[in-house]
Amino acid sequence: MAEKKGVATGEKLNLENLAGYQDGAVVSRTVVDKPVGTITAFAFDAGEGLSEHTVPYDAFVQVLDGEAQITIDGKVQSVSAGEIVIMPANKPHSLRAVQRFKMLLVMIRA
Repeated sequence: MAEKKGVATGEKLNLENLAGYQDGAVVSRTVVDKPVGTITAFAFDAGEGLSEHTVPYDAFVQVLDGEAQITIDGKVQSVSAGEIVIMPANKPHSLRAVQRFKMLLVMIRA
């Protein structure tokens, strides 16, 4: 099977095992990186997060494990395993892991 950025294409993958937890850290692993979009798995230790930023396209978050607070345009939402959030383009957003937290981030650029 072909391999790009450490993920073999054409093989079965376990979403929860794509990125592992590390104490005091945010771990990410790129699953797909194409000009039209990316798929990235993230694992956040409790209290870790991503600072406020904006992107020019919608971002789809699928929560795989744990719990986080996602802030979009000033509105805070708690999310947990099995839930999704679509973060709209050009709106400031950030997130913080309330407890250890894993997510799959899908960004479509076209």
